Amino acid sequence: MAIISNKPQTTRHRMIGIVNGEDHQIVFSDTPGIIKEPSYAMQTNMNSYVFNSFEDADVVLFMTDMVEDYDEEHPLIKHLSGTDKPLFLIINKTDLSDEAKVMARIQLWHKRLKNITETIPISALNERNTEVINKLIVKYLPEGPAYYPKDQLTDRSERFFVNEIIREKILLLYQQEIPYSVEVVTHSFKKGKTKKGAPLIRIESYVYVMRESQKAIIIGKNGAGIKQLGEQSRIDVEKFLGQKVYLEFTIKVRKDWRNDETSLKRFGY
Repeated sequence: MAIISNKPQTTRHRMIGIVNGEDHQIVFSDTPGIIKEPSYAMQTNMNSYVFNSFEDADVVLFMTDMVEDYDEEHPLIKHLSGTDKPLFLIINKTDLSDEAKVMARIQLWHKRLKNITETIPISALNERNTEVINKLIVKYLPEGPAYYPKDQLTDRSERFFVNEIIREKILLLYQQEIPYSVEVVTHSFKKGKTKKGAPLIRIESYVYVMRESQKAIIIGKNGAGIKQLGEQSRIDVEKFLGQKVYLEFTIKVRKDWRNDETSLKRFGY
């Protein structure tokens, strides 16, 4: 459900994914990464999602890889060190290293974090050891009633995922500051039919930027940029919704929206 790119700060919102078993319900809370020195109000709000999740969680999963590192003063390390919840160290991409390097990495983290409860080296790409994670989570979950209905997969709406899909394409298609200056909002989401009677969803999305020059970059020469954005977004939105989509964009300028509390509330921060 979460969008991905190789750019930092791809995840902006806290999102919940729900996994149900016969005798358990796991509510995964996916958060943005911690920004050590926030530059504007939106980043401060993003950090609050992470800090709040430490309070809410019954189990904390710290997922890292064979090369990622943090200094000891990093806020994430301080919060991980201070949690009294079961703490899982999950080291991904172990398929890229030999056993000795993996063991050295594990030892490094155990020296830094004295409160690790479980250590799980995995390869998400090869699905190696990943099935262990869910079993261990269930082991440490407290008993109680289910928080959500059994058929619910997330706390987010279809509109939210449409916005995120479009934002993912902006992250992939545009460079430098553009992706970080953009927010996407679904203005209208109407279910109807094509002339031939097939199901069709008509979506109008507002793409907000902070300056007129950014608007011009999004549109591109002779509209080439916005056309490519529309084509790539529509393909993935149709896959997600499972039916044909007519997707229309309006580019709007909202100056310095990342520091404007009214705008941030409207955009869900």
